[in-house]
Amino acid sequence: MSYECFEVSIKNQVAHIVLSRPEKRNAMNLSFWSDIQKIVEDIDDNSKARAIVISSTGSIFCAGIDLSMLSAVNGHGDKNKADYGSAFYDTVLRLQDNLSSLEKCRVPVIVAIQGGCIGGGVDLVTAADIRLGTKDSYICIQEINVGMTADVGTFPRILNHMPEGIVRELAYTGRKMGSEELMKYGFYNNTFDTQEAMVDAAMEMAREIAKKAPMAVYGSKRIITYARDHNTQDTLDQIGVWNMSMLAPTEMMEAMQANMQKRDGTFMELPKRKKA
Repeated sequence: MSYECFEVSIKNQVAHIVLSRPEKRNAMNLSFWSDIQKIVEDIDDNSKARAIVISSTGSIFCAGIDLSMLSAVNGHGDKNKADYGSAFYDTVLRLQDNLSSLEKCRVPVIVAIQGGCIGGGVDLVTAADIRLGTKDSYICIQEINVGMTADVGTFPRILNHMPEGIVRELAYTGRKMGSEELMKYGFYNNTFDTQEAMVDAAMEMAREIAKKAPMAVYGSKRIITYARDHNTQDTLDQIGVWNMSMLAPTEMMEAMQANMQKRDGTFMELPKRKKA
């Protein structure tokens, strides 16, 4: 299937989603939002890969929401009537859901960020599991610079990666934060001199993840996200319930034997999901 804003390939259990509109600085138009969710959910629902890498093209990872997108959103309803607020709210909820698909996905998502990651691009990368960047990359919570509050996912997620005071500074000033600071505050897992080296590292990390038992990786992602949003005791109970329900002794035995024999394990794939 072809997409306006993305190229998608799957090899060796790794899906690679590439933002492919460098001439538009990979800005997020209407199709961008719906398609990213369709792509991620198709990979997840049909167990097509065990890890996902999202990278980009050109000098900018993502310039944020396309101006045409803003015009479309602002065109919903009469701004002098209550239906404008309702339509805008419904649109925001839909966009939030589009990007939440990365977090809800059962397999890990790694993003590789070159150049600028601006506005809506920050919403996207904060929903991923792991972030890598080039040394010339930066993020910018651009919304404050255009007179609005970031509303698609940046704030509830970026607070899990950086101290509150730093987040407030970025949100209030709209300044760019470069890779050195992003590493310092834990937003990036690593930085690289070139985009090529970064994407290679992201793909290698994804291939390593893909060698592990898929259900164990899924469980790890699910519990880490649950722990982020709940207290320790609730999370301990959730882990117990998860392993009581999902732990597979045959998978554990295969993992141990594969390690001893220095070979890749042969594991069950995640079950395909059925849409209601």
